[in-house]
Amino acid sequence: MIKGFSLGRIWKVPIQLHSSWFVIIALVTWGLATGYFPAAYPTLNTLAIWLLGGLTALLFAASVLLHELGHVAVALREKIPVKGVTLFMFGGMAQMEREPQTPGSEFRIAIAGPLVSFSLAGFFGLLWALDQAIPWLAAPSEYLMRINLILAIFNLVPGFPLDGGRVLRAVIWQITRSRFKATRIASLTGQLFAMGFIGFGILTAITGNIFNGLWMAMVGWLLKNAATTVYQQAGIEQSLSGVTVSQVMDNQMVEINGLTSIQQLVNEHILPDRQQQFLVRDGDKVDGLVMLENIVSIPQRQWPYLTVRQVMASIDHLDGVDPTTELLTAIHKMETENRSVLPVLQNHHLVGILRKDQIIRFLNLGLDTGMRNSFQG
Repeated sequence: MIKGFSLGRIWKVPIQLHSSWFVIIALVTWGLATGYFPAAYPTLNTLAIWLLGGLTALLFAASVLLHELGHVAVALREKIPVKGVTLFMFGGMAQMEREPQTPGSEFRIAIAGPLVSFSLAGFFGLLWALDQAIPWLAAPSEYLMRINLILAIFNLVPGFPLDGGRVLRAVIWQITRSRFKATRIASLTGQLFAMGFIGFGILTAITGNIFNGLWMAMVGWLLKNAATTVYQQAGIEQSLSGVTVSQVMDNQMVEINGLTSIQQLVNEHILPDRQQQFLVRDGDKVDGLVMLENIVSIPQRQWPYLTVRQVMASIDHLDGVDPTTELLTAIHKMETENRSVLPVLQNHHLVGILRKDQIIRFLNLGLDTGMRNSFQG
């Protein structure tokens, strides 16, 4: 997730404000105070215009946050954990820990954000209708009505990764019963719309409106990159379908005695052989697993006096995966738990190790043909 300033938690979900959002607040304030408000409400004095510009910019940020919280609320109701919400220069992003597992779930989560924005547009529109005679109330309510309506319509553009693209994917997924086909079509549509944004932005810049044109082109470029990434990921997921952990894991592990000192382990195995994971054996029984990450957190001065048994992870406390687990499930576990290594356990016995570098090697060496066929099929 994009890092930023913490704004606290809502429903236990971290809310962050990226530093680039301050640029947006400043630009919106400046644009309203020097252009829109003076032209639409000339009776307002300069101080009122600037104060209303700043307040309206903050309410716009709140509107974007509420849009994202719409996604969050439905995702949590669908039992999908949410890592956090971040507001950044080009909008907001609610990052879920996993993708929806059904087209219905996908549809409900995707449509929630635009529905919130439409509701806000209606609310501010009603407020504007009631307070048109009071300029200092009418000015922000009219702008917020318009901007929330634009936000809702823009997000419903049927191209991934916009909300409309996710709605499109859900519909196609429901019809074809294939998440892969739906993702491929939605991401291709997203790339087409993104190219349209880029082209229109360049044309707008050429005709004189340089700032708005460049902004639109930049948004299009970001959308194109995101849609292309989703398309590639869909191909990888399709190629990995049916692949299990046992096909990728390393089952040839070095065994060491539990009484070996950490210093000896580093000198005799880690440095010369570049090994990073070791089975700790006591006679005929494997007691645990010691990994490089267990060692680097220990001050080097203590290495000669500590044994691997003292720092190992006991077999009974290892959190890993079964050899028959689908590789995609294991990858998801690595990503959500921010781990680069997973123990592979069968009937409470350690049978191997799954590492990220093994997965990358497996993709590079074994899936090129399969991925090409997935994209062409």
